[in-house]
Amino acid sequence: MELTFIFILGAILGSFLNVVIYRLPRQESIIAPGSHCPYCSHKLRPWENIPILSYLLLRGKCSRCKHPIGLRYLLIEVITPVLLISLYLYSGLSWDFFKNSVLVLLLIPATFIDLDHRLILNKITLPGMFLGLGLSIAGDPAHFLQPLLGLLAGGGSLWLIALLGQLIYKQESMGGGDIKFGAMIGAFMTPQSVGISLFLAFFIAAIFVLLGMLLGKIKQRSTIPFGPFIALGAFAAINFQSQLIHFYLNWVLH
Repeated sequence: MELTFIFILGAILGSFLNVVIYRLPRQESIIAPGSHCPYCSHKLRPWENIPILSYLLLRGKCSRCKHPIGLRYLLIEVITPVLLISLYLYSGLSWDFFKNSVLVLLLIPATFIDLDHRLILNKITLPGMFLGLGLSIAGDPAHFLQPLLGLLAGGGSLWLIALLGQLIYKQESMGGGDIKFGAMIGAFMTPQSVGISLFLAFFIAAIFVLLGMLLGKIKQRSTIPFGPFIALGAFAAINFQSQLIHFYLNWVLH
C-alpha cells in the first residue's frame, strides 16, 4: 500500500517537475497558466494530464496538433517515483526519507535544466540550501552543526577546485552554479556524506569523459555540464552510503 502511494505521488510530482524544468529557465510562472502544449498552446484536459498514463494513451503526441511530446516527459514521470521508492526501501517512512525525498525533488530539475541550458539556477539552489539546513536540523537538533559543515564542505570543495582550475588552466573549470549546487547538497548531508558524494561525482564524470573521448564524442577542450554528475553522486551517497563504505573497507583497503 505504501509503495503504491509513493509511486502515484512520485508520478504526480514528476509531472510537476516537467513543468519546472521547462518554465523556470524561461522565467515563466510554474503555477499559471495550466499545463498546455508548448507548440499549439492547447490547454490539456484532465484526462490528458494524468502522469504516465496520458502519455501512453496519446502515444506521445499532442491530441490537437499531433506534435510529438518528448520521451523525456515520460522518463521524468517514471524516474521520480522510482527514486522515491528506492529511498523508501533504504530508510522506510522516516525523517531521513522525507528529507532525502526533498533533495531528490531538487536534484531532478537542476540536472535536466543544466543538461538543456548549461545553467544551475539560483531559484533552485538558494531555497534548497535553506530547506536542507532546516530539514537536517529539525531531524537531528543535537547535531545542528553537521549540515552547516556539510554546506561549507560541498560549496568550499568545489570553489577550491574551481580556483585551482583557474590558476592552472587559465580558464573557468567550474561555474558558480556548480559551487552553489554542491553547497545545497551539502546542507542535506554530513561532511562525510559530502565527501563520498563529490568523490563519486568526479569518478563518474571521469569515466564518462574517458569513454566519450575513446568513442570520439568528446574533444579534449569540450565542456560538459557537471551538475548531473554532482546529482548522481549525491543520490548514490544518500541511498547507498553504507554499502559504499562497506565495499571500500572490505575490498579497497584489503
